[in-house]
Amino acid sequence: MKSRKSNIYTASCRFVAVAVVLLSVALPLSAQQRRVAADFELGRATEILANIMREFETGYVDEVSADALLDKAALGMVNATDPYSEYLSEESMKSFEMHTTGKYAGVGSLIRKKGDYVIFAQPYKGSPADEAGVRIGDKIIAIDGESMRGVDVSDISSRLKGDPETEVEVVVERNLDASLDTLRLVRRRISIPSVPYAGILRDGIGYICHNDFIDGSYGEVRRALETLMQQDSLRGIVLDYRSNGGGVMQEAVDIVSLFVPRGERVVSIMGRDSSSLRHFDTSHAPLAENIPIVVLVNGSSASAAEILAGALQDKDRAVVMGQRTYGKGLVQGTRHLGYNTYLKYTTAKYYIPSGRCIQALNYSKRNGDGSVQSVPDSLIKEYRTRGGRKVYDGGGIVPDVKIEPQYVSRFAFTLYALGFMEDWADGYMRRNHDRMIDVRSFALTDEEYDDFVRFIEQKDVPYESETRIALRSLEKAVENDRYDEALGETLDRFRSLVKDDKMSNMESYRNEIEQMLTSELLLRYAYNEGAVEHAAVTDPTIEQAVELLLNDEEYRRILREQNLEMH
Repeated sequence: MKSRKSNIYTASCRFVAVAVVLLSVALPLSAQQRRVAADFELGRATEILANIMREFETGYVDEVSADALLDKAALGMVNATDPYSEYLSEESMKSFEMHTTGKYAGVGSLIRKKGDYVIFAQPYKGSPADEAGVRIGDKIIAIDGESMRGVDVSDISSRLKGDPETEVEVVVERNLDASLDTLRLVRRRISIPSVPYAGILRDGIGYICHNDFIDGSYGEVRRALETLMQQDSLRGIVLDYRSNGGGVMQEAVDIVSLFVPRGERVVSIMGRDSSSLRHFDTSHAPLAENIPIVVLVNGSSASAAEILAGALQDKDRAVVMGQRTYGKGLVQGTRHLGYNTYLKYTTAKYYIPSGRCIQALNYSKRNGDGSVQSVPDSLIKEYRTRGGRKVYDGGGIVPDVKIEPQYVSRFAFTLYALGFMEDWADGYMRRNHDRMIDVRSFALTDEEYDDFVRFIEQKDVPYESETRIALRSLEKAVENDRYDEALGETLDRFRSLVKDDKMSNMESYRNEIEQMLTSELLLRYAYNEGAVEHAAVTDPTIEQAVELLLNDEEYRRILREQNLEMH
């Protein structure tokens, strides 16, 4: 009897044990259990990584640096997440801080390599370099008594930067007359402007070009807006966010507050779960609550620029014009890792007022080859603006008014990339450096363009059109398929129609070549501000925005009833 009870008890224990196992399989892990499992996995991976680095550092056939191994390992880890996460070493933190603040201590000029030397490519207006008379094209011969021949751009950049109020001696060869000058430049805090130009275009329509979102961008846009509003005739504003890659999210929130009432939702961010949800509302009194706005965007408008454009669109506060934006709906934060190193990584997604997230790619689900796909149409969701217009998530801000993008021909870009436009502009300035120009109306004459054509005639331009490349492939395919006789005459006729020799291209692409040359010259005569102002009054997209703002009935109709397309 006792033995039987024992057997029954043993069987019961086994049943309970099996039941426990089954329950543990059937029921989901608790949050605490998931955290324990994740911590174990992290600890194991960390130990393995440290062991790998130790073995390489101590036993590899050649000597290797632990710092170099760390850099490579960190690069591999961040590459496994998304393009916006990165490991910031002590050295790279300096560059990161400059990009987020737009400030550094130095002489105030872009520089670039040209031949054996580095040249001043664009002194900033009012900077130490500019005040010392440095001009575009001046060659850096020596710094603090040391020859700079053959020295790379990053090294010279480091030498020109330093603590504020310290001095650096720079010997330059003047581009205008090849004379040598020794300059003693006193480094200062350099603040790169977010708003290179703002002004009235015509008929009471103002324009603000905004390049990035760095600390202080709100103040710059506000000052530009205040200046425009001093004009009694201000009827509308064009906000240009084309090719603005974004930056500090709070700056976008503050800039939106210039145009909508205090307390309005601009953006919300959320990490892995709803407990991390945070809202960002306008906190400043509006400056221009009722002035009509057109926001210009393109495929390179991203991040904070999309937050601003999307918020104003969702509130039916502005007409968005241009091309579909980039589609970056991810938020990055930085964490200190020790030893003055940091990790910049994605911590959340953001959602604009309608509730949509405009992230275009899902980096958490990659294809077998590592590539990432766009959100399929079947998963795109419909949302509504404040007034009830249809808008969609799944990839960027779709404009209310679509405009076909303008592409620069590969031929024109080749001339620019080879430095031929810059070289010709340098020669032009040597001949015309005392010339007074009107920024808005400046244009090359036929004789000046012909001079550039003659200049290019003597240059080797390694260029082949896409049509010529495709034709060559077709000719090879025809030969392989034995269609030579049947298609020979047709190919000959087609070949004769493809005129992509250097000189015919100078005529075919004259308009865009002239625009690029004009920009090069205006940089020299009137800084970046002058080049942007000229572009603003000659750009057909900006002109279309002006026309819409002057047509109040159409502007109101779009904001009242026009739904957006999915793409």
